[in-house]
Amino acid sequence: MNCDENVVRLEVRNGFGIVTIDNPPVNAGSTAVRRGLLTCIVKASEMDLQGVVILGAGRSFVAGSDIKEFGAPLAAPELPQVIKAIEDCPHPVCAAIHGASLGGGFELALGCDLRVAAPSAVLGLPEVTLGLVPGAGGTQRLPRLVGVAEAISLVCSGQRVPAPEALTLGMVDALANSSAAEDLITAAQDAIRTASHKRKLRDLPVPSGDPKSTDAAASKALRRSKGRPNVAEAIALVKLSAQSPTDHALLKERAAFQTFRLEEEAFALRHLFFAERAAMRVDGLQAMPSEITHVGLVGGGTMGQGICRAMLAAGLPVTLVERDTETRDKAANVIAQALDASVAKGRLAADEAEQRKALLTPSAEMSDLATCDLVLEAVFEDMAVKKELFHTLDTILKSGAILATNTSYLDIDEIAAVTSRAEDVVGLHFFSPADIMKLLEVVRAKDTSDGALATALSLAKKLGKQPVVARVAEGFIGNRIYAAYRRHAEFLIEEGASPQDVDAAATDFGFAMGPFAVGDMSGLDIAWNMRKRQAATRDPSARYVEIPDKLCESGRFGRKTGGGWYDYDDGKPRSSEVVSAIINQARAAKGITPRAVSMQDIQDRLLGAILNEAALVLEEGVAQRAGDIDVTLVHGYGFPRWTGGPIWWASEQPAERIKTMMAAVAKAAGPGALTGTVQDMLAPLWAEREEIEKRKSGDA
Repeated sequence: MNCDENVVRLEVRNGFGIVTIDNPPVNAGSTAVRRGLLTCIVKASEMDLQGVVILGAGRSFVAGSDIKEFGAPLAAPELPQVIKAIEDCPHPVCAAIHGASLGGGFELALGCDLRVAAPSAVLGLPEVTLGLVPGAGGTQRLPRLVGVAEAISLVCSGQRVPAPEALTLGMVDALANSSAAEDLITAAQDAIRTASHKRKLRDLPVPSGDPKSTDAAASKALRRSKGRPNVAEAIALVKLSAQSPTDHALLKERAAFQTFRLEEEAFALRHLFFAERAAMRVDGLQAMPSEITHVGLVGGGTMGQGICRAMLAAGLPVTLVERDTETRDKAANVIAQALDASVAKGRLAADEAEQRKALLTPSAEMSDLATCDLVLEAVFEDMAVKKELFHTLDTILKSGAILATNTSYLDIDEIAAVTSRAEDVVGLHFFSPADIMKLLEVVRAKDTSDGALATALSLAKKLGKQPVVARVAEGFIGNRIYAAYRRHAEFLIEEGASPQDVDAAATDFGFAMGPFAVGDMSGLDIAWNMRKRQAATRDPSARYVEIPDKLCESGRFGRKTGGGWYDYDDGKPRSSEVVSAIINQARAAKGITPRAVSMQDIQDRLLGAILNEAALVLEEGVAQRAGDIDVTLVHGYGFPRWTGGPIWWASEQPAERIKTMMAAVAKAAGPGALTGTVQDMLAPLWAEREEIEKRKSGDA
C-alpha cells in the first residue's frame, strides 16, 4: 500500500512489514516522506508482524533532510514525531541502510531498534557543516552507541563513516552482503529475529568514559571549528546525554536546532551547499564524458607531485614524465616517501600505499604518454615552455586524448592554438597542495569541446574535487580576484598600514591567513614573474606599488629565502626592519604621508576589492554565476566558509555600506581603474534575502 503520494509504501513479506522510501534521487527526508513514514509505521503497528524493515529505493537510504525546508516554517509531521512513532511501534524496527544515511537520515536510523548496512554505505551527522546541530535525537542517541567522546568527534566533524568502520564503532549492528534490496531485507530480518524484542536507544545508558578523552575531543572540535557557536552547542548537547533525562535533553536539542537553522550562518552555509552543487554543472552541457583509465603527467615538481598523489588516490594509473632520469627518479621517490609518511602517521593503510605506488610509472620519455586518455602538464609557468610542450604532445597523443594545462594565469587559447586539436585542450588548475586542496578550476577555452569539458568535470568528481568552470582570462576566476585583493593590500601598505595590520584585519574577519603571510608562504617571486610578464601591457597611468618588486629584487621571496614581508630567522614570522625601510623609502619617493588605517577600513577595502573584481568577472562571462565565485574563494583562498562566500556576505550588508566600500576602492585604484556594477551583482541576492525574511517572520 502507498502511504503518501507514492513516496513511501508498506508491504508485508513473510510476516515482516517492509517500508520503502522512494523519493528520487537520494530519498531526501521531505515533508511528504515524513508524512508517508508516519502513516506506514502507524499502519504497521496495528498489524500482527514479527518486525518492520525500513529501507530506501534507488541509490540511498535517506541521504539527509530536505535542506530547502530549513529556511521556512517546518511542516508537520516533523522528524521527532516520526521517530517517536517508530519507538512506540510494538514491533522491532530495523533500518536497512545502503548508499548514504546522513543527517536526518541517520537520525531516522538511530530512532530504529536496529541498524544493518551495506558494506558500501556511509553514515554520519553533518549538520554542523551547515551551521546547525542535529535536531532529531542525534546528539542523544549516538552517544549511547559509541560513547560521549566519540560522539563529540563524529558530530562536530560531520564525518561520513564507512559502514565497516561504523560496525566497529557500534553505529550499526550488522553488515548485509551487498546493497541489493533483498540482501538488505534479509540482513534486517535476521537482526530482528536475533534481537526478538524492542531496543530503544533512548532508553539505553550512555557508556561511562574517560573524562580526559571527552575534554580532548571537545577541545579538538572547538579548535578545528574556530569556536563556531553551533559546534560549542553540539558539544554541550552530546555531554547532556550522560547528564540529563532523555526527554529533557531531546527538547533542548530540538530547541537549539530550531534556533540555529534561522541564524545568518546557517543561511550562508545552505547557500554555499547549493552553490557547490550548481558549480558542478554547466548550463546547456549535455555531452557525455569520455572514460579516463590512464593519465599522463608532465612535470614532477611540487605541484606535479601533489597532482600525482591525487590521481593515485583516485585509483588512476599515472605515467609521470620528467626531463631526465635523475629528475624522474627524484620525483618518484618523493611521491613514494609521502605515501610512506601517510602510513606512518596512520592516515593510510600500508597495503593501500603499496597499491598506489604500483599505479605510478615514472618515465623520461614523452613517447610513453601515447596511450594515455588525458595528459596534464605541470611544468614551469612560462608561455614559451608550455607551447613547445603542447606542440610535442600533439604529435604523440592518440586521437581524442585530452590535453590539459595546470597554468595559473596564462592564456589557454594561445596554448591550444599550437596544436591541431584545440577542441581537446582544457585547463585543470589545481591548488597547492593538490592532493589536499579541494578546489579545481576547470577552464573552458574558446575551442574546448563539450565532450572535453564533460570529461574534465567527470575527472574532478573522480578525484573528489570541487570543480568550478571558468572561461579564459588573466588568472581565471580565483587568481584574478585574489590579485585585485593583493593589489589593494599593497595600496594600504603604501598609504600607511603595516603588513601586520593588514594580515591581522584579514584573519580577524575570518580568513585563514592574511595576504602577506600567504605571499610569503607561496613565494613572492610567483606574483613578481606575473607582474614582469604584464609590464609591457600595463597602463602607465594605473596605480602601481613597487614595494613587492623591491623585496624580490633584494632576494626576499618569502619563507623559502628566510625573508619576505616578514623575517623568518627562527621559522616564525616577525616584523622586519628591512621591509619597514623599503616601505618608508617607497612612500617618500611618491611624497606619501602615511596615515593611520583602522581595521574596519582595511577590511572594507579588501572586501570591496574582491567584490569589484567579482562583478567584472561576472560581467565578462569568466564565471557563469555568482555562486561559482563564492565557491572558488571559500575552497581555494581561505575566505571564511561560515559567511557563505564574499558575494553572499555582501548581500547581508546594507546597500549604503556597499556603496561606500566601492567608492573607497575606486578612489584607491585611481583614474582609469575598471569598476564593476556590484549593486547589479547583488540585486538578485538582496531580493532572495527579502524572501528569506518573509519566511522567517512567518515561522512559528
